[in-house]
Amino acid sequence: MRKLIYLFLLTLVMVSCSTDDSHFKIDGRLLHLNQGEFYVYTPDGDNGKLDTIKVEAGRFSYEVPCRRPMTLMIIFPNFTEQPVFAEPGKTVEIRGSASNLKEMEVKGTDDNKLMNSFREQVASASPPEARKYARQFILDHPASMVGSYLVRRYFIQSQSPDLAVADSLITLMLKHQTKYGYLRQLQRQIKGRGSSKTGMAVPAFSAKTIDGKTITAASLSATPTAVVCAWASWSYESINVLRQLSLMKKNGEADFTLVSICADASIDDCRRTVTNNMFDCDVVCDGEMLNSRLFRTLAFSYIPDNIVVKNGRVVARNLNMEELKKQLTPGKTQ
Repeated sequence: MRKLIYLFLLTLVMVSCSTDDSHFKIDGRLLHLNQGEFYVYTPDGDNGKLDTIKVEAGRFSYEVPCRRPMTLMIIFPNFTEQPVFAEPGKTVEIRGSASNLKEMEVKGTDDNKLMNSFREQVASASPPEARKYARQFILDHPASMVGSYLVRRYFIQSQSPDLAVADSLITLMLKHQTKYGYLRQLQRQIKGRGSSKTGMAVPAFSAKTIDGKTITAASLSATPTAVVCAWASWSYESINVLRQLSLMKKNGEADFTLVSICADASIDDCRRTVTNNMFDCDVVCDGEMLNSRLFRTLAFSYIPDNIVVKNGRVVARNLNMEELKKQLTPGKTQ
């Protein structure tokens, strides 16, 4: 009888400590971070909205509905992103130091183990080397979910996208991951980029600004010249570009419509930055960061990013400030 009671209690303990088959759980501990919070979202799942993970005494726990494998993106206070690969009924442990997130380790599933190895490989690699390692990883592990993150990170959402390579790698992975719908989403994103490349008409969209104004592709196309910028309050470079464009408008240096898409998680943070910098433009912010629908529709891939629209057609994209000035003030800029 005692043995039966012991087995019963042991079973209860095991059930209480485990995750059911329709959820995924993260248990974590980070050194050098006593209290704080992270953002978390999934670019490939039903839980598209941002969520928050609270940190107390360096420890945190997070559980999310999970009925199929998916990727969770954790955004740390310094705005670096780290992927965690979720599977139904699984629990992973995160260990590391807030002062060196590149050495963060995620234990509990095979895909997270593979990501740990890749993270170590590129810790001190240059951007071209990291891209080469990412491509080789996908060729070596086409059945791993890690590949979808790598192709997005290194070949789509980078300062120098290589969409041809991205498409070929996705095609390879689809042969081994026939049920992973996110790869199809990435393919559509690549095609969307093609639909808004230079020379093409602005793709159809409708979005609300933080002041309640509706902006559409038609209203944007009705102006002779427009610039659409992607920015975030945590990116000084993007704020500087938007500040200079706002000054150009205010000072009458160029006549153009300026629209900005803010990739902040907090609309309040976005409003505060707009007010502090006195931006002279319409601002769209839906709180979904790089997963914003308008961000994806216009095929932006980085912060900062931009397109120049003239008479309804995209004439340039991803320009630096000097290149933007030349586009907006032809004949005036040396």
